[in-house]
Amino acid sequence: MRVAVGSGNPVKRDAVAAALPDATVESVSVASGVPEQPWGDDETIEGARNRAERALESGDYDLGVGLEGGVAERNGDLFLVMWAAASDGERVEIGAGPRLRLPDDVAARLHDGAELGPVMDDLLDTSGVAENQGAAGVLTGGITNRTEALRTAVAGALGPFVTDYY
Repeated sequence: MRVAVGSGNPVKRDAVAAALPDATVESVSVASGVPEQPWGDDETIEGARNRAERALESGDYDLGVGLEGGVAERNGDLFLVMWAAASDGERVEIGAGPRLRLPDDVAARLHDGAELGPVMDDLLDTSGVAENQGAAGVLTGGITNRTEALRTAVAGALGPFVTDYY
């Protein structure tokens, strides 16, 4: 099976490859069609769907997968959210990863218009957090990381394609 991942980010490609170890998984850079920092589940899901459909349409693939990270509010707190979408050209299925509450200082900067990746880079005095352990790794002290969190979202989106229960 050939699978296109709608992103040039190696962490996203690795997450899909971990979920589908017998597939040939290729990165395809496509636009998400949503802001760099998606707000809310709906906008984050829209970005994942757009990436999945655009990746599938970019070549001769059996499946397109899109992954999108965003933030969503709940009871006054801001959470990191991760959504995945998978498309075979006939249907699109979605799945979610874990939700992680963001520290108040990070949430305040996002409310002021900043994007999570650069805020985390600034907080850690580093660069490329989004291409490495991600906020998920940093905020859990390494209990999980971005690849594993995204793999979980991908697994949820792939369920209807790999089982007969749907």
